[in-house]
Amino acid sequence: MKNRTPFPFVFWIANSIEVLERFAYYGIYLGFGIYMEYLGFSKGQLGIVQSLFLLFSYATPIFSGTFADKYGFKKVLIISYLAYLPTILLLIVTKSFTGIALTMLAIGFAAGVFKPLISGTVRVTTDSTNKTLGFGIFYAMVNIGASFGPVVAGKLRAISWNHAFIAAAIGIGVMLLITIFFYKEPKREITNATLRQKFKDMYVALSDIKFLVFLVLLGLMFWLPLWAFFNLVAVYVDKNLDTVRLFLVIDSIFPTWFSNILSAEDETGTRKLLGETIAHTGYIIMIFQIFISRIFEKFKAIPSFNLGLFIAALGMFTIGYAYLSAPEVVFLGIFLFAVGEMISSPRIQEYIMWLAPKEKAGLYMGTNFLATGLGGALSGVIYTSLYGYFRDTGNPEYVWFCLAGNFLFGIITIYIFTQIAGEFKEMKE
Repeated sequence: MKNRTPFPFVFWIANSIEVLERFAYYGIYLGFGIYMEYLGFSKGQLGIVQSLFLLFSYATPIFSGTFADKYGFKKVLIISYLAYLPTILLLIVTKSFTGIALTMLAIGFAAGVFKPLISGTVRVTTDSTNKTLGFGIFYAMVNIGASFGPVVAGKLRAISWNHAFIAAAIGIGVMLLITIFFYKEPKREITNATLRQKFKDMYVALSDIKFLVFLVLLGLMFWLPLWAFFNLVAVYVDKNLDTVRLFLVIDSIFPTWFSNILSAEDETGTRKLLGETIAHTGYIIMIFQIFISRIFEKFKAIPSFNLGLFIAALGMFTIGYAYLSAPEVVFLGIFLFAVGEMISSPRIQEYIMWLAPKEKAGLYMGTNFLATGLGGALSGVIYTSLYGYFRDTGNPEYVWFCLAGNFLFGIITIYIFTQIAGEFKEMKE
């Protein structure tokens, strides 16, 4: 293997911004199912909000990526913050279903403007010698923010939900300052194409039937169950598992000060684990992602991706089994799911990005978000509603068995697709 090219300064600035954005994003989103239950809304209503939020979060990059390619990453980053900050603060004052849905839709739009810009920066600041490690670092940074956001928000919401929303808004404010003073536009080829030409290029990319079918398969077989995990796992742990016992397990392994960070006392003085503080994969990924990336940079993308789906399916099944056996089994399930995610998610995103020449990095990352948006848009209305049905019938674990089957079916369909249509050819530089 060639000596790796060093990462430039803007690569690290971009990743620091990503940490803060994920801190705000997941600090709000991961516990949102608990928040809506606290306000008295049904799982069907929660599913609608989740689907709208994820649709706008991941459909907007289809367009914002093209604007970033034309006008520059820095300008569009600042625009995203100016949309992000006031909408987060709106959560403090709006409590109706319509108000919450529209506010979350607006936050999703702001997040969608932001999303392709940091991954696009990573794309144009890496080459064939460091691309897998670069995307592994990026994914680890995503999960540092995704880990600390829910922990901080969970502790703050035990006092007041408004405190959690203010903390997220502060994170966006810090991002704005870092971007203004430290982010320098990365060097890349900027074309003089009009926006019409950019949209035409996107149309051409999506007119490739093979590529379009591949994106749809990713949306239905990977992003749909993956987003359902994040939609459901916090509220499932918080409401369906014995969180007192989970706290005692954590407290028996780690110092009390650490277990206290992940928990809060209820009105009777009993300490319980907060669902959102452990019901995600960020804290696992930020420890193991670079190690996993170093292993799988030696292997082809699609076989690695399918292996990740299989391990994630085992994790989903184990999470469901925790309800039938011992609640602490959920830790194993979350860990297995995290391993599957670490193998599959950065690998497939890197794979799609390297189908693009550098001058179209934002465009291709935008089309990649089409698949993510499709899965996200369906995840709430399908699986959150299904979870509500199973929970009402006394079998909340069934939703996790369905999700495991979704992943396994994905392995079969993607294998058949690549056997019939063949794999794509990645760019060399």
